[in-house]
Amino acid sequence: MNRLSQALELTHVSEDDKIPDDVWEKFMRDSERDIRASAPKEPSSRAREVTERLRRNEARGELPEGWRTGPAWQEKKSRRGLWGVLGVAIAVVVAVVAVKPSLVPGDFFGGGSDEAGDAVASALPVETAAPTAAPSAEAPEVPTLDEPFAGSPAKRWADGAAGIVVPKAKGVGGQSAAKTEQALKLTKKLLVESNLDPGTLRGERPEAALDVLDPVQKDVRGLLETALSKPDKKHDPLWMFSRFDPKEARLVGDVVKTRGRMTFKAGDNASVVVHADYTFVYPVVQTNGSTEVTRTIIRRVLDVDIPDPSRYRVTPGKLNIVKWDQDINNSACDVYDGYLHPHFPSSEPSGAAPSGPTTDPYDRSETIDSNGDEACGTVSRV
Repeated sequence: MNRLSQALELTHVSEDDKIPDDVWEKFMRDSERDIRASAPKEPSSRAREVTERLRRNEARGELPEGWRTGPAWQEKKSRRGLWGVLGVAIAVVVAVVAVKPSLVPGDFFGGGSDEAGDAVASALPVETAAPTAAPSAEAPEVPTLDEPFAGSPAKRWADGAAGIVVPKAKGVGGQSAAKTEQALKLTKKLLVESNLDPGTLRGERPEAALDVLDPVQKDVRGLLETALSKPDKKHDPLWMFSRFDPKEARLVGDVVKTRGRMTFKAGDNASVVVHADYTFVYPVVQTNGSTEVTRTIIRRVLDVDIPDPSRYRVTPGKLNIVKWDQDINNSACDVYDGYLHPHFPSSEPSGAAPSGPTTDPYDRSETIDSNGDEACGTVSRV
């Protein structure tokens, strides 16, 4: 009772939330009637006379056997008066809730906690088109081991693979809806295995991701194989895979925040081309025992297709890479050892000094200019 009353007292009622006049007037009439009925009444002269006679008989010990006397009767009377008052209060609550249930904060009837509701309400809807601007600035917060996404727009993004939503398939480019669905699912698998798989993030060989790619496309497979075994500036596995040096940094927890979209269209090779554009946010900590948390943000854009095997020399059920691009933020510049090297504010920066422009790594409204300045820049926030 106290919990509900307090909740109603603390709830602001806007003009739109007011109880209709006719309902309120009926409620006031009923409440006034109940209060009059439960209010104590002045005893009549006859009642006072009977009470006085009983008092004298009680003093002489002459009350009939079994008569309810003294404290028990008084307690019953007191309880009846209390329940009358409580009944009116309960009637107030029931009337208000019946007319406007939204006035009661939380989930009073057990449908879920307020915290769960807040989390659901704050989650961003699925991205279906390019945003028109960067996410708004967040309140400045320092990320911690318990809250690695504090102060980041990614806090409202989906977790991991849940953020890679496959659109409904349909036939295009002479290919069936089933073929389109296959291409979409393989694209998601490639993204997951390349950017979210725990082994890949620990720097292990991304075997499952490589298996999605067509071995016949030797320029891509060959480049990636060389990059994984002998990385250098012209053969960088970070072009496709997110990998941290296990001797230097590790992921905080097991959540990587993900946001982006996937589309498809008819291709030039009697195929369906899938376009994927996703940003991944990795909270990391050094492996030297420090508890300082930072974040590396990577945006990946790639086009893939499955050409018609009846017309082209391809491996059925494998993806061909048409185009790829990436934007890696908060990692050492000009270091080509095959790993990401996050910058921690308390540590000396590694790699070359940034010489490019300052950018917002969370801004998904701009395209990645693959022909632009390749100089490593700085970020406005992490």
